[in-house]
Amino acid sequence: MEQSGIYLGTDSGATTSKTGGILADGTIISHQLRQSATNSAAGTAAVIRGWVEGANGFLAEHKLTWSQVRGAGLAIPGPHQSYGVMARSPNLPADFAGWDFHADYSRALAAAAGREIPLVVGNDGNYGGVAEAFRVRAGRKAGVLMFAPGSGLGCAYVDPHGLPLDGDTFAGMEAAHMPAPLHLLGGMRPLQCGCGRDWGCVEAYTTISGLPQLLAEFLKKHPGHPLAASDKPDKEKALSLRGLAQKGDALANEIFDFQARALGLHVASCAMALDPEFVVIGGGLIDPDATTPEFRTRYLRLIREAAEPYLWPAQREKIKLVPATLGELSQAIGAALVAKYSFGPRED
Repeated sequence: MEQSGIYLGTDSGATTSKTGGILADGTIISHQLRQSATNSAAGTAAVIRGWVEGANGFLAEHKLTWSQVRGAGLAIPGPHQSYGVMARSPNLPADFAGWDFHADYSRALAAAAGREIPLVVGNDGNYGGVAEAFRVRAGRKAGVLMFAPGSGLGCAYVDPHGLPLDGDTFAGMEAAHMPAPLHLLGGMRPLQCGCGRDWGCVEAYTTISGLPQLLAEFLKKHPGHPLAASDKPDKEKALSLRGLAQKGDALANEIFDFQARALGLHVASCAMALDPEFVVIGGGLIDPDATTPEFRTRYLRLIREAAEPYLWPAQREKIKLVPATLGELSQAIGAALVAKYSFGPRED
């Protein structure tokens, strides 16, 4: 391990940061991430300290040293003004806009290691896709699309060399905010999206963020459902749907079936442009700890069925739609993998 070195990855969320690492061949050092508070309310210096403490703690826990670290990666939400510079983020303090986190973290890593540690930074969704792509490609070259519906819709495209599509303004694969084909979704009205666009962003039809609006629409067809008479907040009612679906609730299943169809159409749209061999579906609806095998099988089947008529014939044969496997590991491990691809010896 001393000779080949290791690569560290940090996944910085708004409230929690996670640290992981890989060996030079991509092997994950531990499936238990080191977690710590991001402390964004205390300012950028506190965030940097937390990242470094996470790296130090991870190394100590696994009896590793900074002398073995060949590079580091940081997965962090966008949008970004330029490489390594934060734009206004909805989940971080307003004064973080303009923060050159790449420069600050690079200096902090150098201080911790006693030497410069090469650092690569990027969008957390893109880096999550890198890790999932590494798993599904299994050493082969193949393009990979990933969609991870959660509170929002994480999207990534990873090229056959393992690197994500970042784009010229670092907004590559912000595909959650492409318009959904509403005429193929029963004439559903354009739902509001947190990004402010009014054309019916795909995210609003496929994720938790749009569930309250979808619930309001579908309750019109189920006026006798208990949720129609409930005085609970709309968000709380929406969050109860996943549990209801596992029990066979007709309304809940109808809503998630709709979300699957909407995501399937989006898979087809992106496949037309990017032509991947693999499509990975992540997010809470395919989490084995949160949904039943029957629910997951149905969800993935409906995604595939919605996409298939709009794919080219060769794509229908070639594209493999598979569930994600790394869960919360993906973004930290993806950051470490991009560091490996960027600073380590290339294998191709």
